[in-house]
Amino acid sequence: MSNITRARDNIGNFYTRFWTSETAVMVTMALLVGLGGGFGAVFFRWLINAFQRFFFDTLGEWLSFMGPYYVVIVPALGGLLVGPVIYFLAREAKGHGVPEVMEAVALRGGRIRPIVVVVKSLASSICIGSGGSVGREGPIVQIGSVLGSTIGQLLRLSDRRIRNLVACGAAAGIAATFNAPIAGVMFALEIILAEFGLMQFTTVVVASVTASVIGRIYFGDVPAFPIPPYAPASVWELPIYALLGVVAAFVGVGFTRILYWFEDLFETWRFPEYLKPVAGGLLMGLMGFGFPKLFGVGYGAIEAVLHNQLVLSTLALLAVLKILATSITIGSGGSGGVFAPSLFIGSMLGGVFGLLIHQWMPEGTAVPAAYALVGMSAVFAAARAPITSILILFEMTQDYRIILPLMLATVISTVVAHHLYRESIYTLKLKRRGIDIYAGKNLNLMRTILVGEAMTPIDRMVTVTPDTPLTELARIFDETHHHGLVVLDEKGELYGVVTLADLERAASEQLMAGKVRDICTTQVRTVFPDETLEDALRHFGALDVGRIPVVDRANPRHVVGLLRRGDIIRAYAQAYINEQARLTHMERVQLQQRLGVHIAEIPLREGDKAIGKTLQELCIPPKCVIASVRRGGRVLIPRGHTRLEAGDMVIALVTEDGEEALRSCLTGGGDNRQPITSNQQPVTSNE
Repeated sequence: MSNITRARDNIGNFYTRFWTSETAVMVTMALLVGLGGGFGAVFFRWLINAFQRFFFDTLGEWLSFMGPYYVVIVPALGGLLVGPVIYFLAREAKGHGVPEVMEAVALRGGRIRPIVVVVKSLASSICIGSGGSVGREGPIVQIGSVLGSTIGQLLRLSDRRIRNLVACGAAAGIAATFNAPIAGVMFALEIILAEFGLMQFTTVVVASVTASVIGRIYFGDVPAFPIPPYAPASVWELPIYALLGVVAAFVGVGFTRILYWFEDLFETWRFPEYLKPVAGGLLMGLMGFGFPKLFGVGYGAIEAVLHNQLVLSTLALLAVLKILATSITIGSGGSGGVFAPSLFIGSMLGGVFGLLIHQWMPEGTAVPAAYALVGMSAVFAAARAPITSILILFEMTQDYRIILPLMLATVISTVVAHHLYRESIYTLKLKRRGIDIYAGKNLNLMRTILVGEAMTPIDRMVTVTPDTPLTELARIFDETHHHGLVVLDEKGELYGVVTLADLERAASEQLMAGKVRDICTTQVRTVFPDETLEDALRHFGALDVGRIPVVDRANPRHVVGLLRRGDIIRAYAQAYINEQARLTHMERVQLQQRLGVHIAEIPLREGDKAIGKTLQELCIPPKCVIASVRRGGRVLIPRGHTRLEAGDMVIALVTEDGEEALRSCLTGGGDNRQPITSNQQPVTSNE
């Protein structure tokens, strides 16, 4: 065997072993994505600086006749470029980018159009460079994710692997642009994938480290926010930081609600969509003229807060105006992230809070800059990313002294924000589109069902009074087959509960001449209608009872229903059916997104052309696939010899132009069509 042949065989064997090893493939792909994400972050930041110089320096010279007022129209001119670019090339580039990546991971197996990386880079850099009040983390996450998705699609990898590479791209973007490799990893796992696995963790770390090395080569290994010296927080200050976490939760949730309110406002405005960023830019310019610190990502203002260079009134006003500026920029159709604005708002909030506390207790508290740091993390924690919030602030400041109050305030803010509003600033955009990406993960159906939804209402209950004779009680038990009844007093309020076991005990002790009050239990555990079945089940298990009265929270003696074990089982069964229907719908949406087709349901009635014929006898159009046939409550897997009948519901995958062709093939436009009488739910069959 010649050396050339041996070398070719060795290369062939290596190639085969490489592609059959998931670890080798994914680590190598993660390395490539990390390289692309790192250089992409470098190029993106250069692009932002280039447009910033053009809009505020070059354009400022051209508009010098306007004096300082030229800055009013600069964001509008940027919007004039951003709007058409997004509208005509890639509408996914609109907004802050992270929800679009989450949607792609949830619905399309991580598949994102490659053109998005070009449009997002251009639109976001123009928007930020012209003074739009947005950050660069959303765009760089989307840019890195598109690079990972494109590599996966080019190599025809599976959905699971492409989703992994999308997360690698997101981590690479965060790591390179913020010099925060650990936070990049946690952001990808916590926000993008929402799951932790060995392979996911390994590949995301490889991509993050690779991108971070590239970022440090170009930007240096320096913290994003240099922190002046200050005394670390004392233990006695922790309750104060906890209070800051509560306040930050309200501010973070308020920012989310205001942002989407402005989105709705611009959405309902009857105006060309590609020109709406011009109007938003004009409003932004007016605010920026009075407060230039609102322009762009605002890191200069954050550094001023951390160095105690701003007064109380300016801090409070900047916090409010930044919420409005960012909401207007993104709501009108601009492109950029919400992380930097969240840091801006949090630093201003923390600065205000710190100044007030420092005025109250000047000797026993840290400087306001420490509270500003904690506020930055706590406000962003309203995005339900506490781990990322803590780590990214630590890495961006490289200051460990504030870690304890930072962790405490961040976690408290996350918990309070979740109770105030279930959706985060990232998931709300998807929820408004009918997409719940976390619904199927670690779902406890009992947490989704309220007691009031499962209970037997009072008007359908059989009740007794304390004076009901035990002989009458025995007759009621015999006729109703119940094992327990609620006892109501003369006012109709809760007196107790009597069970069949109580009656049997009375009969064995020869006490049947007595009344219900003699044997019933008066110390009764109750539940409220707004509690979940998970909460109610704890009471069932702890007390070993078969029924619990449901009472009005405003009046704990007023019975509104009864919760039995059977009620819980029925409610859970219905919730399970609904959940399976939801998952089926999600799978259907995923299939439609990936294949560019939709699912058509075509009912067959008497007189249709296909009635009595087998599928192989019909000329099914080439762009259509018969997926199943629903018949009389069963779902049939179609084969060539499957004969269609009146009342069948044909389920097919079709293209836009293929649906009409299939309908014509099956129905033939018959005039003698009779209405379908069967409307039963499908049950899977192997027929």
